[in-house]
Amino acid sequence: MALSFCGNDLNNSYSVDKGVLNNGCFVDALNLVPHVFLLFITFPILFIVHAGRMGGLYEPTDKELVAHSVPAQDNSLVWWMNSNHLHLFLPAFMGFIAATTSVVYYHNIETANFPKLLLALFIYWVLAFITKIIKLWKFAEEGVGVEHLRFCITALLVVLYGLLMAVEVNVIRVRKYVFFANPQRVKPPEDLQDLGVRFLQPFVNLLSKATYWWMNPLIIGAHKRPIELKKIGKLPIAMRALTNYLRLKDAYEEQRHNTEDLEKAPSIWRSMYRAFGRPILLSSTFRYMADLLGFVGPLCISGIVEHLENKTEVVQMNKLLQNTYVLAVLLFLALVLQRTFLQASYYVTIETGINLRGALLAMIYNKILRLSTSNMSMGEMTLGQINNLVAIETNQLMWFLFLCPNLWAMPVQIIMGVILLYYLLGFSALIGALVIVLLAPIQYLIATKLADTQKSTLDYSTDRLKKTTEILKGIKLLKLYAWENIFCDSVLETRGKELTSLRTFAFYTSMSIFMNAAIPIAAVLATFVTHAYISQSRLSPAKAFASLALFHILVTPLFLLSTVVRFAVKALVSVQKLGEFLQSEEIGDDSWRNGDMPVSLESCKKHPGARNRKQPLRYQMDNYEQPMRRQLRPTETEDVAVKVNGGYFTWGSNMSTLSDINIRIPTGQLTMIVGQVGCGKSSLLLAMLGEMQTISGKVYWSNKNRYSVAYAAQKSWLLNATVEDNITFGSPFSKQRYKAVIDACSLQPDIDLLPFGDQTEIGERGINLSGGQRQRICVARALYQNTNIVFLDDPFSALDIHLSDHLMQEGILKFLQDDKRTVALVTHKLQYLIHADWIIAMKDGSVLREGTLKDIQTHDVELYEHWKTLMNRQDQELEKDTEVESQTTLERKTLRRAFYSREAKNQIDDEDEEEEEEEDEDDNLSTTTSRRSKIPWKVCWRYLSSGGFFLVFLMVTSKLAKHSVMVAIDYWLAAWTSSDLNETNSSFSLDANTTDYRNVEHQPYVPVFIILCGAGIFLCLITSLSVEFLGLSAATNLHHNLLNKIIHAPLRFFDVTPLGQILNRFSADTNIIDQHIPPTLESLTRSTLLCLSAIGVITFVTPVFVAALVPLAVAFYFIQKYFRVASKDLQDLDDSTQLPLLCHFSETAEGLTTIRAFRLVHQEILLLTYFSDEKADILKLLKRILVFALKSKHEARFKQRMLELTDTNNTAYLFLSAANRWLEVRTDYLGAVIVLTAAVAAIWSCYGLQTGLVGLGLTYALTVTNYLNWVVRNLADLEVQMAAVKKVNSFLSTESENYEGSIADTRYADVSQVPEDWPQHGEIKIQDLCVRYDPMLKPVLKHVNAFINPGQKVGICGRTGSGKSSLSLAFFNMVDVFEDAVITEGGENFSVGQRQLFCLARAFVRKSSILIMDEATASIDMATHLVASILEAEQVLVFSSGILVECDSAANLLAQEDSLFSILVRTHKSERCRRFQLLSHLADENRTVHKPLPGRAFVTAHERDVSAVWASAALLDSSCPGGNFSQIVRKAVRNAPRVGRDPGGA
Repeated sequence: MALSFCGNDLNNSYSVDKGVLNNGCFVDALNLVPHVFLLFITFPILFIVHAGRMGGLYEPTDKELVAHSVPAQDNSLVWWMNSNHLHLFLPAFMGFIAATTSVVYYHNIETANFPKLLLALFIYWVLAFITKIIKLWKFAEEGVGVEHLRFCITALLVVLYGLLMAVEVNVIRVRKYVFFANPQRVKPPEDLQDLGVRFLQPFVNLLSKATYWWMNPLIIGAHKRPIELKKIGKLPIAMRALTNYLRLKDAYEEQRHNTEDLEKAPSIWRSMYRAFGRPILLSSTFRYMADLLGFVGPLCISGIVEHLENKTEVVQMNKLLQNTYVLAVLLFLALVLQRTFLQASYYVTIETGINLRGALLAMIYNKILRLSTSNMSMGEMTLGQINNLVAIETNQLMWFLFLCPNLWAMPVQIIMGVILLYYLLGFSALIGALVIVLLAPIQYLIATKLADTQKSTLDYSTDRLKKTTEILKGIKLLKLYAWENIFCDSVLETRGKELTSLRTFAFYTSMSIFMNAAIPIAAVLATFVTHAYISQSRLSPAKAFASLALFHILVTPLFLLSTVVRFAVKALVSVQKLGEFLQSEEIGDDSWRNGDMPVSLESCKKHPGARNRKQPLRYQMDNYEQPMRRQLRPTETEDVAVKVNGGYFTWGSNMSTLSDINIRIPTGQLTMIVGQVGCGKSSLLLAMLGEMQTISGKVYWSNKNRYSVAYAAQKSWLLNATVEDNITFGSPFSKQRYKAVIDACSLQPDIDLLPFGDQTEIGERGINLSGGQRQRICVARALYQNTNIVFLDDPFSALDIHLSDHLMQEGILKFLQDDKRTVALVTHKLQYLIHADWIIAMKDGSVLREGTLKDIQTHDVELYEHWKTLMNRQDQELEKDTEVESQTTLERKTLRRAFYSREAKNQIDDEDEEEEEEEDEDDNLSTTTSRRSKIPWKVCWRYLSSGGFFLVFLMVTSKLAKHSVMVAIDYWLAAWTSSDLNETNSSFSLDANTTDYRNVEHQPYVPVFIILCGAGIFLCLITSLSVEFLGLSAATNLHHNLLNKIIHAPLRFFDVTPLGQILNRFSADTNIIDQHIPPTLESLTRSTLLCLSAIGVITFVTPVFVAALVPLAVAFYFIQKYFRVASKDLQDLDDSTQLPLLCHFSETAEGLTTIRAFRLVHQEILLLTYFSDEKADILKLLKRILVFALKSKHEARFKQRMLELTDTNNTAYLFLSAANRWLEVRTDYLGAVIVLTAAVAAIWSCYGLQTGLVGLGLTYALTVTNYLNWVVRNLADLEVQMAAVKKVNSFLSTESENYEGSIADTRYADVSQVPEDWPQHGEIKIQDLCVRYDPMLKPVLKHVNAFINPGQKVGICGRTGSGKSSLSLAFFNMVDVFEDAVITEGGENFSVGQRQLFCLARAFVRKSSILIMDEATASIDMATHLVASILEAEQVLVFSSGILVECDSAANLLAQEDSLFSILVRTHKSERCRRFQLLSHLADENRTVHKPLPGRAFVTAHERDVSAVWASAALLDSSCPGGNFSQIVRKAVRNAPRVGRDPGGA
């Protein structure tokens, strides 16, 4: 049949006899005109804009999106009829094309920022509005009313076009971009003008907001290059932490000002509501709309199945909802809208929660900076509590805000669900709902038990990690004593307790999963069986499967209710803790610093004289003369910098810590504060700085000095930053000044040892430095600041005498005093008192004496003589210490060795990186994409195999059986309801009036249905248990293997592997394996099998669905592929940005006194460029921000850093949330397409198809929408979590030590089988020994040959780094011995199994034939460490640069004046040599033991500059600063077999 616009079957189709507008075809043609106009106008403009971009005329950015948004327009549904009248459907088709074009056109014009071109759209909407009005008018004249679909759709379009027209008129009125004499240039928002702002959700158009289309470049681009911080940029102003902090603070302070009760604390809940209430209400509105639309699905399924039951072939057009195709389209649209609103609700709550968290963090940080020091010192507020507030409580409130809309949305959802179920099934529906309600409290109980168990698991995990840290820090000690297994058993014991708790946790988790899966089955079983026996109406497929879908909807809020209630309780606790913290006592402001202080220095004048600074080692107090007064700095005018009158200070208790303080700190002079430990010296400094509570009295500061203070605390405090940043501390960098400070603090040798020099990161997250090194950096920070006053609190406490003297001479006396700075020095080094211009002596919290040293000598002879005695004693210690290796040398040696062994690893890593870069250059884009998107199947298999093959088999089979039974239950329900239909139809044919549906035979169906439901519930229990206990088994085995591998790894492994990296395997990675992977694995398998089951059922019911399945599968593949890569990058960014934020809070709380002590060190003003759209808001906001920044100028830098770290972390989290929404919108839309396809396919194939199967297919299609996105989310999460398994597995491939040794006889292989009399002879033979710390490094010992006779004492000496300790380590096979070198005793090599015989503690009990003592780190007695201690050795080995240069008796070597040994002895002033204390102990032992000791080979290794040794005098070259070695030794000695303690307590 030929087609024509008006048709050719009627003669009057083109007739206008009754008027042009009375011809329906003409009216339709008139409605076509606006659409054609729009297409002809917009396509050339779009072409020009696109060509301009391609030609470089305009380069748009992602930020130049829209100035205002436009709602997408709809068009009429097209009813395809068997007609040749094109005018009936062509306008609707063209309207759809025009609507799509208008969206594209609007987006491009707004992006190009050409608003005048939007006039074309305005004209289009006006024309469309007029033509639709005409059509609606003619419909009314023809009697077509609201009962007709055509009239309703036309009226809807009239309203839509009118709204669009009104919106554009308002935009023209406000923006004035057209129709005005002076049109305004439309500028993008201020945020979009900032090229750094990349989060565009608030600025894009409505369609992009709903679909997160603006995220496409980021997610797709993640395949080409990983997402980095600079790629995600900054947050918009409204979402930054400072903006939200000001908003929350306003609400908080408003309550404080409006209340009459000053003691009443402001309500945090009310403040949160006032600051963030609007977005929560908006989110709740979206949630209500989504929940209500969610009920459309079951109703549409009921309608479709019901109408297919009736087999109605002809449906009148005015009965819209009786058309199955209309219901299918309505179902699709309802799903799309429901998921859109739901994702919008999720996004708004998450954004609001993140904004709240940022505001709370800023509020907490601001409070920390004002927190009273007494709160910290008295234990009222600990660092742990502050960390919990930052890391836990703020997150609890954020998560509560995420779940907040559920509190009022869930009751509505539950009530609506129960009402609809009652409408469909009557009383039996209430039985099912009652089952759900009764079982829901069990879920809450399980959730509570889970929380309690998780807390106990955390405690055990902390204990295990503490013990593991002890082992790793003292690993060298353990290996020397062969105590690995003893301490390994201790860790495994604690791990056993942790596993018991984890087993309980796994059980409750299994029960929770089981209840989630079993309760819907139980509810359906109770409902349908009850309905079968008590209901008088038949159970139709429409009612059955609509009820099934409603039960799934109803179960979700009831289960979620327990979680929401739990988080609500936690939020209440968090708010209470936060309120207590915000109400805690604050430090006073600076009003107590009185600037007017005319104080004369007459009483402080000193006697003129001179002093000798060249010889600080000898102090002759009797010949001391007072130094002359120094000239003041140009900025200082007062004679007194600080003065305290009648001061009584306390740390918060009722008793005063400092009493009757009347002191003065002279300007430009060196004031020393001395006294016994605990007398109040440090408190005095802090009292002057305002850190203590003032009971009475006054602290006066001169005008110029009140904000110019630098402070070095007794307890060193470092930033998590580079060495340079720690020293400069935000001050401008001056190379000359920086170099002078470095030299004054003797830091250059230490900096040279660091891998990146002064650019090496130190602090908690950086390189571990010794106490002395940390202390010197803190002192260098105080010296570097250009302040008038410097407070130094015992800067020599962690330094040896050499470095103390250098710091005093070069740092204080030269650098500070030459700079004419006022110095207040707290010290115990009384020998430095002769350099003091003013002395304050403290005793028991009061000032004992104040004045010059000459004044004290004159007026307090007893105190002066006491000081003189103490100084003579310190002088003797100093003289002894000059002859031994200093502690500083030891620290540098330890640091050098730590990085010496890492050089090889760095070389290997560099080579690997170069190879990877070369490979990357060779790889094409597809290869790179494939590598980043590849799922780590091998790692997954390793994890599963670690859990045991039986549990893997049980999990797989139970999962498959469970989902098969679930499908069987629903299939049986379909067969049951379809059979009811057939039987009732036959009953109708007999006697429709007397049929009782309770008499219909249910016996073939009800028992089988009950059995299937019971089997399903049982299998739910089995699957949940199998998955959780598979994870528990895998966690047990992985940790056990990891611990054994690490503890038995060779010593060089710990040299090249950072301690933090090893600890991460036992902490974060183990936690992921223990608690995170099992639930993710369970959720992934469940979601995947549910989706596969649904697709399988739909395909079984309607095989034609396969045709649509292929493109849907392709779309799903690319969606998950792109998302997984981007999600992994964003999760990594979220994790990596969270740690610096937490560390910044921690380091601020630890260094609070130091931060507050630095007053106006930085003169610059902090300007923050925050703007708003409105001019008034700009001025208001700038004023607020400047007040925030300038209120505490000395703390502004730390506040700014906190805000930056918070915003960075929030940016990563928001992008991750937006990526999740991006995924869920697409998978939800994909699920809606599946539902639509399944519905259309079922309608087309309805003839010959059971209606029960149609209901089954549609119900399963509906579940796909719920679970499709969880498949991808869980897959992405599992991929990230499997990285922990991969890291653990990388350590499992570590090479273990050779515990078999090289003894031929296998009976010696085991430590416990070492013969009692081994070694029998005590002779040692060294043949061609070459030693290196790593195969990639140069040898430290080169071709050493020596022979030691039984009973011979051998001394080993040489300069630092000559290889003495390396030889000792070679005896124990703890370094790499190569080139076939051997060390034998009586012809047999030393094995690792015999290490336990070589330690001194065992030697005293076992009377071993060989004693090896390495004094490289000895600390027995400072006076005994002389080279002369080996003068009586029968043989002396002298090393130089790893080569044995001399080997002879001590007497022979001393006879040679040019021998290296002779030079070392002369250098060490050996006239005061004493025997080594341990030799005396051995001599005493020989005299007291009845049986003479066998011959011993006694080898002692000694250095030219010897430092401290172990109190146990064991062979220990410690490279583990900070370890609890005394505790480790005590434990090991107590637990080791046949081990005693020497008289010295070793």
